[in-house]
Amino acid sequence: MDEEYEVIVLGTGLKECILSGLLSVDGVKVLHMDRNDYYGGESTSLNLNQLWKKFRREEKAPEHLGASRDYNVDMMPKFMMGNGKLVRTLIHTDVTKYLSFKAVDGSYVFVKGKVQKVPVTPMEALKSPLMGIFEKRRAGKFFSYVQDYDEKDPKTHNGMDLTKVTTKELIAKFGLDDNTIDFIGHAVALHTNDQHLNQPALDTVMRMKLYAESLARFQGTSPYIYPLYGLGELPQAFARLSAVYGGTYMLCKPECKVEFDEEGKVIGVTSEGETAKCKKIVCDPSYLPNKVRKIGTVARAIAIMSHPIPNTNDSHSVQVIIPQKQLGRKSDMYVFCCSYSHNVAPKGKFIAFVSTDAETDNPQTELKAGIDLLGPVDEIFFDMYDRYEPVNEPALDNCFISTSYDATTHFETTVADVLNMYTLITGKQLDLSVDLSAASAAEE
Repeated sequence: MDEEYEVIVLGTGLKECILSGLLSVDGVKVLHMDRNDYYGGESTSLNLNQLWKKFRREEKAPEHLGASRDYNVDMMPKFMMGNGKLVRTLIHTDVTKYLSFKAVDGSYVFVKGKVQKVPVTPMEALKSPLMGIFEKRRAGKFFSYVQDYDEKDPKTHNGMDLTKVTTKELIAKFGLDDNTIDFIGHAVALHTNDQHLNQPALDTVMRMKLYAESLARFQGTSPYIYPLYGLGELPQAFARLSAVYGGTYMLCKPECKVEFDEEGKVIGVTSEGETAKCKKIVCDPSYLPNKVRKIGTVARAIAIMSHPIPNTNDSHSVQVIIPQKQLGRKSDMYVFCCSYSHNVAPKGKFIAFVSTDAETDNPQTELKAGIDLLGPVDEIFFDMYDRYEPVNEPALDNCFISTSYDATTHFETTVADVLNMYTLITGKQLDLSVDLSAASAAEE
């Protein structure tokens, strides 16, 4: 271990593993360490007995739930946008050869007290029970505008500069009502709060286009994909990639202590009496707790069920977003469900998650609106975890710290953090203009 590396990565969470892989592909000499004896960190995947041990403090789960090894319960379950940045990163790095994907069955939103399919094309808007007849026409016109919008072609802009016009002003031009604005902003553009309404509309329009392009790409019923056997495969796939390009991995390294010089710049990591020297550190917040601050808490429930979520057209994999306004909350609530169709549970079993930014200390009560959508559950676990973000100045100490995972059940915010960190570390943008057809075989 007494060697010198350009970058030492601490923790094998998905963000750290993606960065380790990307840096190794760039020819950077990387040492990747973790205090745990498994990959994934906070975003690991557990079998049924491990789940029982974590939440019930018991060694074995009841036999009637099936074989422990047939469960792959992701601790940070998130679907991938089929045309999004994570999929582009997977293709850019050729990690798709280590993974198999399957489309997710459904994308739903909870509006006016009901679970409804998210409409995203002019045709779907006309059929959607979410809106009355006149609202359908207005929404159809708005979706047509978004569909035709081309940033480089002023003819498609309808005389509006979307870098200056706010989302609220753009939507006002089409006369959409509050419920329509709600599902478009939260279930299509995937904003996590309502701040976007007062920000330039370009971001929201491009997010809507991404949703529609992802939906069209798989010609399915949702824009999302998910790996067979769950997300636990992802960190390991990027770890393999790093190893192929010369990265060194060391699991089970206790007390990884980051060392600094007199000026406060990182110089290495010490574990078990040995020090590996380095120029830069990449890590999750748990490795440098004095350089992060708490930004909130996530409340979540994990349920094992014997049926799909009601009112989702018997979807074996589905996301339901409950916009904050629908519950009188400050943050959205997310419902995620996956099943044996993605090999994350034995035949006939479904794994559901309900998560949100905690606004109280009582997850059972706070998550009730989401749990009520699940129907009867075989088992349910409740959990809360704190979220942290870095407060250091990487230019001064060469420490690049990821932000904790949020409550969302999609990857868009996670990948934004990874790509931002990559730019800070390397000083360059990652080129994700990849041939998306290259992944189609792996994702069928």
